[in-house]
Amino acid sequence: MPTTARPPLWRVSLVLAVGILAVSTAALLIRLAIAAADQHGVGFSLFLAASRLTTAALLLLPSWAQFRGQSFHRLALAYSAAAGIFLAVHFAAWITSLSYTSVAASTALVTTNPVWVALLSWVWFKEKPSALSITGIAIALLGSILISLSGSAPTAVGTAPLLGNGLALLGSWAVSFYFLLGREAQRRGLTIGRHAVLTYTVAALVLLPLPLLFGVDYRGYPAPVYLYILLMALFPQVIGHTSLNWAVRWVSPTLVTLTILAEPIGSSVLALLFFQENPGTRVWLGAAVILLGVAIAAWGTRSTTL
Repeated sequence: MPTTARPPLWRVSLVLAVGILAVSTAALLIRLAIAAADQHGVGFSLFLAASRLTTAALLLLPSWAQFRGQSFHRLALAYSAAAGIFLAVHFAAWITSLSYTSVAASTALVTTNPVWVALLSWVWFKEKPSALSITGIAIALLGSILISLSGSAPTAVGTAPLLGNGLALLGSWAVSFYFLLGREAQRRGLTIGRHAVLTYTVAALVLLPLPLLFGVDYRGYPAPVYLYILLMALFPQVIGHTSLNWAVRWVSPTLVTLTILAEPIGSSVLALLFFQENPGTRVWLGAAVILLGVAIAAWGTRSTTL
């Protein structure tokens, strides 16, 4: 299996920052696509998710050439494919949860993944989190809850909260496995390009039939909808998710998932710039708390090695 030199910390930090900025564009692009299509509901959301991953896989088609003549552990392919299945489960479960429970509850539950990643890393990799890391996780999750509660309203409450909450929690578990399996695939010799194209392709194949089950077609939408899907595939998926998957190869998966909690901050800034939406004091307070928690957890995991 080929060995790769550990990149300097500044490069990992830069890639993580780019990844967070890229995934932060997802909410903006989804809103623009919904407005352009004048469509709502689970089926259309699954259409966007399936189209986003399918387009991302097509954009990465040249990466399939890397599989020829390259040596890697065969188990790496299984890890990467399994990561794709869990990515599809994450999208399907979380998007569906929004139809059954409040946005606040769904967001709060789906962003608990740093807790599950920390626990899985402890059990799977024997990476016991430090007391400082646990403190940082708790603080960051508190900030995430503050942000999610800012969006709660009577109209946001779903019709089956127990089902919706369970789906959101399933989405959190799925994305936790997605990152950890991706880490193992890369550690066994898959380059980030090979891992990304295999994972996104598997996720796309799993998601493709789901919109049809809700009676939603892939054709007949205005041209801007397909443009926004292309941008979703390029920025939050190919650039964003691929950057985060690369980073999780080199630093603590718990730290990477904690930094993802900053995504609502970036999304709020973009909403302020494009829609003139001021998210309010609670969101900015939650953002500050998240950043504090991430900083504390980062300090607690500063000695993490390969």
